[in-house]
Amino acid sequence: MKLYNSAMPAPNPRRVRIFAAEKGINLPLEEVALAKREHKSDAFRDKNSLGQTPVLELDDGTTISESVSICRYLEELHPEKPLFGRNALERAQVDMWLRRVEFVLMGPVGNFWRHAHPYTSKVVKQFPEFGESNREATAAAMRWFDRELEGREFILGGYFSAADIMALCVVDFAKFAGLDMPDGTPHLHAWHTLVSSRPSAAA
Repeated sequence: MKLYNSAMPAPNPRRVRIFAAEKGINLPLEEVALAKREHKSDAFRDKNSLGQTPVLELDDGTTISESVSICRYLEELHPEKPLFGRNALERAQVDMWLRRVEFVLMGPVGNFWRHAHPYTSKVVKQFPEFGESNREATAAAMRWFDRELEGREFILGGYFSAADIMALCVVDFAKFAGLDMPDGTPHLHAWHTLVSSRPSAAA
């Protein structure tokens, strides 16, 4: 089993690396250089027709794409120290927050990255005005996230979960793209400092 990986700042492969590190899973990595467009090669598209990383390749050649799906597979193989919830309620809450982070926060970050960042102008047709409109949308999402985090150590209170992993990767990727956490978000900043201090965050 190995993971077709792309280095920072790519957020999706990082989710899997952090998840595996939290679980203590030694996951061999094969690097796919996004800057060289290796993920769009015919050979890589045979593993994921969308031409995206990460991809988990099993020993029999079966491949799994999408970072959350890969993490769920790893959770099934290594159920100890569960990161998708320890009971029915937590599993539902983790799923709720995975969707919220993906749609409420990553949505505008991704739109800004695709349509307003100079790097992506080389590979996609941009609509800069639309892209820039997502700057405030991202800040608004982070302010909402800050309010939700009041009184909580992690997203689910005292329980570190896959939702924290996804959110950390999105917030860090937003910073790389030029979208910093806004002022006046102390709970978001405190959460970010806490989860960034975990050894797995360096994976």
